[in-house]
Amino acid sequence: MDFRRRRFLQLTGAAAAASLVSAPARALDYPVRQVRVVVGYAAGGASDILARLIGQWLTDRLGQSFVIENRPGANSNLAAEIVINSPADGYTLLVSSTGAAINTSLYDKLNFNFLRDVAPVAGLAWIPNVLVVHPSVPARSVPEFIGYAKANPGKVSFASPGAGSAAHMSGELFKLNTGVDMVHVPYRGDAPALTDLLGGQVQSMFSVAAPAIEHIKSQSLRALAATSAKRLDVLPDLPTIAEFLPGYESFSWYGSYAPRNTPADAIGRLNAEINAALVDPKIMARVADLGGVPLTGSPAEFAKFLTDETEKWAKVVKFAGIKL
Repeated sequence: MDFRRRRFLQLTGAAAAASLVSAPARALDYPVRQVRVVVGYAAGGASDILARLIGQWLTDRLGQSFVIENRPGANSNLAAEIVINSPADGYTLLVSSTGAAINTSLYDKLNFNFLRDVAPVAGLAWIPNVLVVHPSVPARSVPEFIGYAKANPGKVSFASPGAGSAAHMSGELFKLNTGVDMVHVPYRGDAPALTDLLGGQVQSMFSVAAPAIEHIKSQSLRALAATSAKRLDVLPDLPTIAEFLPGYESFSWYGSYAPRNTPADAIGRLNAEINAALVDPKIMARVADLGGVPLTGSPAEFAKFLTDETEKWAKVVKFAGIKL
């Protein structure tokens, strides 16, 4: 929390720093060929949108194509393993979400240690979640939804883009804070989860704001509250869950990584260009349209943020008794 807030307040300084760092970086040969960017979720979700937004910026700035490849599965573990097992040369990158920090404690057995086996490149953005329900659900507020769920124990479902995702954790925190009995239904990304929610196959979702906003505005879905501590600029009339459950807060964040031992020069150049993108007015506006805030900083700062988030969510997973 402190990291993202502090960095957002220093965006102007980051822009100046990025320009200073990127100047000598232009002398580097990297990249000299196409770069593969593996996204851990299906097309259409927030990870995919941000990856394509930054990928196009890098393509334009660095003169080589940054090609997005969606490899959903196991809450981004499949994509992470692909990247970790790729050559550490800067030509295979990972874009993932909060799930990267949650998986360490959520899965008993992984073929890698994420904190050890990746080189954090840069943060991208953090985006609060929004509690949305299918119009068939009679609740029009958080208290009414709690009452509805308690009156129908085990019959109200909530979708997520994958077990252990930030959306899943938002739901688990909601259950812990309210005592409701809701059924978690995991999908292979935001888009398929939203598709089933729109079709009424599931009743609710703690969706990231980005892909849900158009459905909220068209009234295809009913928004009950935001999961952030403060109301969202993009949905200013929408209350927060914390207004009814003090202290509740959950959000999704996104970042980019390379395999461990990737040359520092390549990581430094990518970090400088990504930071430059995140303080570009057009991209900042696009991120804001998604309900997000840029997550700028150095590779070392992002690595510290990743470590802190991993420790935080480990406590939540243990408290909730969640295991896959």
